[in-house]
Amino acid sequence: MARILVFDVNETLLDLRALDPHFERIFGNKGLRQAWFSQFIQNALVATIAGPYLPFGKIGMGALEMIAARQGVKLAEEDKSSILTTMASLPPHAEVIEALALLKEAGATLVTLTNSTEQVVQKQVLHAGLQKYFTQTFSADTIQRLKPAPEPYHMVAQAMGVSIEETRLIAAHAWDIAGALRAGCTAAFVARPGMVLDPLSQQPDIIGSDIREVAEKILATDFA
Repeated sequence: MARILVFDVNETLLDLRALDPHFERIFGNKGLRQAWFSQFIQNALVATIAGPYLPFGKIGMGALEMIAARQGVKLAEEDKSSILTTMASLPPHAEVIEALALLKEAGATLVTLTNSTEQVVQKQVLHAGLQKYFTQTFSADTIQRLKPAPEPYHMVAQAMGVSIEETRLIAAHAWDIAGALRAGCTAAFVARPGMVLDPLSQQPDIIGSDIREVAEKILATDFA
């Protein structure tokens, strides 16, 4: 039974579609935002496995330059800064506040765990109006090992004074779910449109189409 609910932030809680106007302006194709984020995650995984460690935001800008090179677009500094600024001020998905309130009212302890730096995640949570729901925000940057490496998940458990088995990661990314389960957490997958689990990895015991559905299943499983 999970005592600590650990939420991923980008795409899980916050809506990356707010970046679409920038990709439309820069590239003439808002659909490239998804290609950029996929490249972003791929580059982060390479940096985590092969080294050296790089801050998540810097990796994101490197991925943006790769997308620009493929499209034959020369990026201006203001293009990069607009992406970074918007990443720090993303809106929450529509159901998120109601779902977090439901969990909080049931007595759950909620924290965040993201690959973004502590400075960025604090801005994100504050701008989205979510700060009152979370006991603490955690950044993998603190230990310079990005998810899905095991260290960030263990960092949260140690900081919260619980065993790894008493934490549950909630995320919309198959790689994050796989990392958490392999580290010893339980997990809940948010199956937002286009998001699917890796059939070759261990499967979480909770799957829902959004945070509200996931929250209801967590309450029935961990707080019944």
